[in-house]
Amino acid sequence: MKKSKFSPAQIAAILKQFDEGKSVEELSREHGITRATFYQWRKRYGGLEATELKRLKELEEENARLKRMYASLALELDTAKYIIKKL
Repeated sequence: MKKSKFSPAQIAAILKQFDEGKSVEELSREHGITRATFYQWRKRYGGLEATELKRLKELEEENARLKRMYASLALELDTAKYIIKKL
């Protein structure tokens, strides 16, 4: 998963600026993001505070790690079953 160059606090601040009345074009120019990125953030993180956003990102990283761990264990199990059938 690609790491964002923006911290959760920065993303929350950008979304808050939009809520305060700044246009998407101004925010895009000011922060060097695309409109698509802004709207993805808004859809995904709209209404969250910086601490909530940080916790969400931590949970997503942990979830990705657990999925990789599960995939590895499932592969090992399939290999073990295959070997047992051969014997």
